Amino acid sequence: MTSTFSGKLLVITAPSGAGKTTIVKHLIKTYPELAFSVSATNRPARPKEKEGIDYYFMSTEEFKQKISSDAFLEWEEVYDGQFYGTLRSEVERLWQLEKHIIFDIDVRGATNIKKVYGPSCLTVFIKPPSFQELVRRLRGRQTETSASFRKRITRIKKELSYETTFDKILVNDLLDVALKEAELITEEFIFERDEEE
Repeated sequence: MTSTFSGKLLVITAPSGAGKTTIVKHLIKTYPELAFSVSATNRPARPKEKEGIDYYFMSTEEFKQKISSDAFLEWEEVYDGQFYGTLRSEVERLWQLEKHIIFDIDVRGATNIKKVYGPSCLTVFIKPPSFQELVRRLRGRQTETSASFRKRITRIKKELSYETTFDKILVNDLLDVALKEAELITEEFIFERDEEE
């Protein structure tokens, strides 16, 4: 069943550790008109992650089958053998609920969604105050081996080079300021409220 409502898509993207998930959670809490697009992945669920809330978890075989049946709006092999993607059915599900959609996805996925939806989609790149600060934040998490940390840093350098391809750039230096800026961007795009109001 196709929805007659087609809302707007707010795509938040950033390298790991730049704070995009914190910003996305804040916007969802602030604006009931927004709903979170749950991504699909073939990686195992981490403790406390829930099916259909954090991710749609599936086997590698199932994920690849969905790639070949064009079920994904965008997908990527983020790390060796680890896939993430946005199901077309997820956008449809949220539009059935008459919600505007907010995404928390990687830079390539953001670029692909923008290509599909054009002006109905706004891409926002969350930028760390500096590369050094980003590395410091990631080290502080202490969740990775030195090999996976190196891999992540290589990926981050590549992601930072995409910065100029997005509609808006938001520097996350002071979190309170970044959250306020994210609210202004959301209101201007989703509700077409001018900053002068």
